[in-house]
Amino acid sequence: MKRGIVAGCVTLLTVLFFSGLSLAVTMNLMTGREKGTYYQFGLNLQQLVKPKGFELGVQPSTGSIENLYAVFKRPQTQLGIVQSDVLAFVAKVQSNPELLRIAQKTRMVFPLYNEEIHVLGRKDITDFDNLAGKRVAVGEEGSGTYLTARLLLEVTGVKPAELVMVGTDEALSRLKANQVDAMFYVAGYPVKLFSEGVAAADELALVPIRNKKAAEFYLQTKIPAGTYPWQGSEVNTVAVKAVLVSYDFRNLDCESVGRLAKILYENIAWLRENGHPKWKSVDLDAPLKGWEQYDCVRKYLIKRDAASPGSAARRPGEINPIMEAVKEMLNR
Repeated sequence: MKRGIVAGCVTLLTVLFFSGLSLAVTMNLMTGREKGTYYQFGLNLQQLVKPKGFELGVQPSTGSIENLYAVFKRPQTQLGIVQSDVLAFVAKVQSNPELLRIAQKTRMVFPLYNEEIHVLGRKDITDFDNLAGKRVAVGEEGSGTYLTARLLLEVTGVKPAELVMVGTDEALSRLKANQVDAMFYVAGYPVKLFSEGVAAADELALVPIRNKKAAEFYLQTKIPAGTYPWQGSEVNTVAVKAVLVSYDFRNLDCESVGRLAKILYENIAWLRENGHPKWKSVDLDAPLKGWEQYDCVRKYLIKRDAASPGSAARRPGEINPIMEAVKEMLNR
């Protein structure tokens, strides 16, 4: 009788074990506002990996700063999309033990795309420097847009009369109601909020960023004419890089992150064809200065040249002047 019970238990455990191998892997990705590019990228990844055994939860958030902390702090949040200047800021603040631990445990999965800095304002604001003395919405405190806006205003020396800390949806509402003069939004074009939420009748325009000091710290780029229905000509601006990051797992999640990364890498053509237009500009092998790719990802990828720029090591002692400016600004 006992032998039969034992045999039955062994059989049940065997069935559970082998059936468990076919169960979907559940993971979570921190993104951004539901009308933003991060969230749309998350939905595209969700669609890609689902048939391959992954249940990817796409979590909306306030943006990069929340995403980075969630990946560090929450065990069920394996992935997040973060702006490169937020990563650089965390890595450079060596005096804060918590930020130091976050930097030590954060790993790059892939660089993604350039995020253009959108400044939308009244039509009489014809240049970034004209923001001096104006009321400017700089993003919700804790978002990547907020940090980038503060950094950019600091390095350019442009001083608005008022910095309004609200999310992008609220900022656009206030801009239309003439309660602010301009707003920042850091996201890869086309931004759904501006495509659907702005019309020519609103008498708003993208503000060019031609400040030479901005060009010293950020990548110069353009938002092409017609990116938005109400935008008739191309606009000069600057950009940061969006980065897919993870935590330095040393358990099952290491394998899960690696397998998901391999699916993404091998199906980038599908994403470019079927996903958000910004996938067309994604270069998964692009270098990201100061960051090495997660080893849990590297071992799953197709073998690449050992000298690939994506594996470049961090240069010891290198000082990022943007971060020095931010530390000085935040310590005032």
